[in-house]
Amino acid sequence: MSVGAMGVFDRRLLLAVDARGYGSADTARQREIQTALPRLLSEAAGAAGLDRASWVRQAAGDSEFAVLPAGSDEQALVEPFMRRLDAGLRAHNRDRVPGARLALRAAVHFGPASEAPSGFAGPGPVEISRVLESDPLRRALAAAPDAALAVALTVPVFTELVAQGYTNFRPEEFREVVVEKKEYRGRAWLWVPGYDVHALDLGNPDPGADVDVDADVSASASASASAGASAHAGAHAGAGRGHVPGPGGPAAPAAGPAGNGGDSVSTHLYGTVINGNVVFGISK
Repeated sequence: MSVGAMGVFDRRLLLAVDARGYGSADTARQREIQTALPRLLSEAAGAAGLDRASWVRQAAGDSEFAVLPAGSDEQALVEPFMRRLDAGLRAHNRDRVPGARLALRAAVHFGPASEAPSGFAGPGPVEISRVLESDPLRRALAAAPDAALAVALTVPVFTELVAQGYTNFRPEEFREVVVEKKEYRGRAWLWVPGYDVHALDLGNPDPGADVDVDADVSASASASASAGASAHAGAHAGAGRGHVPGPGGPAAPAAGPAGNGGDSVSTHLYGTVINGNVVFGISK
């Protein structure tokens, strides 16, 4: 096997969590968060059949970034782990005044991550960090006053697991958003247990056709309506992959000439390329 200067290429399952309001908490409250967070994560991992002791973890008091071993169960981390984490947070918060309740943002990604002197490096750790700190995810948790958890899934996790029916989540339980943080620009799907995430005021519009996604996992596409239809059909036929409707559901077929005084309709296609498959949306 030929190995480049960076060593062996590897994609890993990544988890990042962060507690709300840690910086403004007093010393006693910060200590409580530091005690509760690892316990709740360990309980959720155990309930989901995941061995948290095998994770490579970087903790920072109110947060944790974890790289799971190769071959870890993605389905377990996306669904039973998150559902158990939410249940654990709610139990922890029971009978506590609002200011003492613990609420977390969490993000899940599957992408390139290579061991480095201070942990892990590569596009994967960067992407999950940007998604975790993104405005839409922060606003989703803030807009749901009784929520204890807000979760963001990156493109490959949502499209290859949730949208394909590998979990018990319904795709419409998630809301697609644009993530713009520092140099990163991409998309993510949000879920807030107990809330209709589409009804939450995130302070920004849902993603439009003119938004480019991060170069690591996607590319913009432009084609004629007939070419787009062919590519769209090809995406449905790919093994283990498929078209993912946007927040408004499947895109309508491209319109032809209006037939009214010779006017025509210009149709633009945008797409996300994930492991050779294209997810298309349409705007006019």
